[in-house]
Parts: sequence; C-alpha cells; structure tokens
Amino acid sequence: MPFPPNPLARRGTAFHTWLENRFGATRLLDIDELPGAGDADAAPDADLDRLKEAFLTSAWAERTPHDVEVPFEAEFDGISVRGRMDAVYKDPDGWTVVDWKTGAVPDAEALPALSVQLAAYRLAWAALVDAPLEQVRAAFHYVRHDHTLRPADLLDEAGLKDLIRSVG
Repeated sequence: MPFPPNPLARRGTAFHTWLENRFGATRLLDIDELPGAGDADAAPDADLDRLKEAFLTSAWAERTPHDVEVPFEAEFDGISVRGRMDAVYKDPDGWTVVDWKTGAVPDAEALPALSVQLAAYRLAWAALVDAPLEQVRAAFHYVRHDHTLRPADLLDEAGLKDLIRSVG
C-alpha cells in the first residue's frame, strides 16, 4: 500500500527537481510521478517559492556545479552504502560536495550524527575522481536560512569503519 502524500517530502523533491532543471541536469523522477502528485485539490506551495527565492539570493546561486545528482556505491567494513550527492563543485584547490536541505538548521548536538552522511559523500567523491581526501570538502546548505554548514572534522575511511564497528 502506498504511503500517504507527505507535503514536506514532496516540497523537498520539488525543490531538488527545480535545482536539477536550473543546472541543466536530467531529472531522475518527474514531480508528476510522485505519489499524491496528481491530487487535483493540492494547494499551491508558497513555501516552495520561498525556497527558490532563498536559493537565488545565496552564494551558491552564482556557482555552476561540476556535476549534480551523482550516484555512488561504496563499501565500508562490509557494509554497502548507496546514495546520490546533490551537487559537486570544482574549487581552485579541490572539490566541495553539497547536500541541499530544505528544513531547519540542526542544533549542535545533532551535527556529529548528520555529518556521517557528508563523510560518506566525501569519501565516495574522492574515490570517483581519484582525488586525495584532503582535497574534498563537504557541506550541508540549509536553503531556507541561507546557512551552509561545513563540518571540519569529517570522518575519514578508518574513522567511518570504526564507527560502523562500534554500532555493529
């Protein structure tokens, strides 16, 4: 049985689709294909328009990504991790992988757990382009608040493996 439509997930998907189109990427899934997307009585999403406006005033709006929606699969200590990196930017001294967030900026206590996602993205991109890990940075950009979080202490491969062993 399908899940009921979730307005927040739908908004996040619509925002990502808008960005992919803005960057000239091919969409992975058309917004009309989402469960509940055909709801004739769905109200226009003014919050989506606010997210678009917020992005267009951010520092990221003027940059062109090297790649978007980059699929990856990696194995860490016997555990397979698959995902998609929202955007990757080429910098003068390396790369920055960015994950767009449409929700609220997390509190400081939540950041270490959330940063595991960025650590995996960073490791995956370094492997994909055969770059030294030190040349790959990763960040969350909270669009609504025009706030980019760039954790400085992301786990390396050994650290990610240690984390996996500690919870396994």
